Amino acid sequence: MATKPLTQTTGRRKEAVARARLRPGTGTHTMNGRPFDQYFTTAVQRMIVTEALRVTSTEESYDIDATIHGGGVSGQAGAMRMAIARALAELDPESRPALKKAGLLTRDPRKKESKKYGLVKARKAKQYTKR
Repeated sequence: MATKPLTQTTGRRKEAVARARLRPGTGTHTMNGRPFDQYFTTAVQRMIVTEALRVTSTEESYDIDATIHGGGVSGQAGAMRMAIARALAELDPESRPALKKAGLLTRDPRKKESKKYGLVKARKAKQYTKR
């Protein structure tokens, strides 16, 4: 770690928690010590993560170093998006309305529904046989 981060923020989605550290730089992203495009393999996931940077048009302004744990890849991408959006809002208060309008500062409250007894999953029941 060469320089002290400008800001450190947390984002959450489903069971995933992402912690993002923003430093002034050229747009290099590191997730859990791995390059960005190696960690998020699909184009959709990469688009979700960089959405906040696109909204504020700061793709090449910051280097992002992140640690992510818990959940699946989709949840981790959503958590990362929120962490980056919060960091950008903290660094530049004028960008906050644009980020809020794009819905990037709102925590997605949807989680996995718990399993019910007597059922296979949360709502799936065993097949009913009449005879």
